Amino acid sequence: MPRQARIDAPGALHHLIVRGIERRKIFRDDLDRYSFLGRIGSILEQTQTACFAWALIPNHFHLLLRTGNAPVATVMRRLLTGHAIYYNRRYKRHGHLFQNRYKSILCQEDAYFLELIRYIHLNPLRAGLVRDMDHLGKYPFSGHSGVMGKHEQAWQDRKAVLAYFGKRLYSARNKYKAFVSEGIEQGKRSDLIGGGLIRSTGGWAALRDMRKAKIRIKSDERILGDSDFVEQILSKANEELDRKYALRSKGVDLDFIAEKVADLLEMPVGDVWLEGKYKHLVTARSMICFWAVRDLGMSTISLARRFNLSDVAIGKSVKRGAEIIKEKGFKLL
Repeated sequence: MPRQARIDAPGALHHLIVRGIERRKIFRDDLDRYSFLGRIGSILEQTQTACFAWALIPNHFHLLLRTGNAPVATVMRRLLTGHAIYYNRRYKRHGHLFQNRYKSILCQEDAYFLELIRYIHLNPLRAGLVRDMDHLGKYPFSGHSGVMGKHEQAWQDRKAVLAYFGKRLYSARNKYKAFVSEGIEQGKRSDLIGGGLIRSTGGWAALRDMRKAKIRIKSDERILGDSDFVEQILSKANEELDRKYALRSKGVDLDFIAEKVADLLEMPVGDVWLEGKYKHLVTARSMICFWAVRDLGMSTISLARRFNLSDVAIGKSVKRGAEIIKEKGFKLL
């Protein structure tokens, strides 16, 4: 059965789970872990991707991210590739480090935001890496310690988490800690990481009751949310696909976009491909990158090769292009 495409959109909340191949270790010591934290911090800052919760376990890790200027798939590709290269060099090994397909679940924020934070931050305790909640609060490789004011990472949005528990910092932290502690007895939450229909209905018992009541549920493996949320996300995803196919059927490709940009900026079409930091070249390049990514679904990697720039530079061009096009009111068609 072919793999389904990942679903994403600016502002979407994702629970990401990445495991080592054959469940082998991907972090052998603290040096590996700190290297990973430095790398993810740099990538999240460059892509303006928000992180609310995270936890590193020897053979896997969890992240709760909100899509920023780059798709989550781009963020994860850079993160996993970078860590795999570092790891293989350090331990003089070859081959894959991670399972081929990491789990990416687009989540309904209102219903699951706090539950996911609690579940992710309790991972080191469930894995036996820490003894109790006090030890977890000092453990440097989980976002829980950051929320509690220890081992803070600049790239973790702690304020957004604590805002759910009050305006006063000390009180909010105590309430947050109590909330997380209440989740210990819940154990492993298969409803947060399992199959789509079972997960979104809250388990087999709830699903069975709904079937008895003849309630139809819309579900998808890639989405964690109620039926209406799933249907809304799938509808938007299908609209986006239909739009891209419609554009391609009308002959809209990268060359078409280049000609359109050249016409709008009143410059020779050949000039839009020139390297350099002159304002008119940067403007043209940014517009092309934005429309190519948004409307054609092109990857930043392919555009980086075409413009002879880094993936990071293309990501910045996409953001800049969005601002330019919005300000000028330009239309592709």
